[in-house]
Amino acid sequence: MSDIPFQSIDWSKIEKTEHQGETGISFWQTLQFDGLRVRLVEYSVGYLADHWCQKGHIVHCLEGNFVSELESGEVFTLKKGMSYIVSDDLSSHRSITENGVKLLIIDGDFLKLNEL
Repeated sequence: MSDIPFQSIDWSKIEKTEHQGETGISFWQTLQFDGLRVRLVEYSVGYLADHWCQKGHIVHCLEGNFVSELESGEVFTLKKGMSYIVSDDLSSHRSITENGVKLLIIDGDFLKLNEL
């Protein structure tokens, strides 16, 4: 991962991309650095992810609430002000929201599972 100089981010100037869920839509605003991705993500009302994600993330809920469902059957409800952290390949998870949610999601090489 290379050094990232200080910078402020005006999210209103970052393009939104649309990603279809199994139901609903997500909108991503993405900053990509070497080995690091930072996103503002909004899930629409009735959003259900279309896949089980293996990627590690730091997820912080900015507005609304959502459920992070693990493939193991565990369910975690996160609301405004709450976060979760998981490393790559450590648990399959997907997001679900009834009423919509806005998240800050950070992922990158630093979340790779350490192999001994």
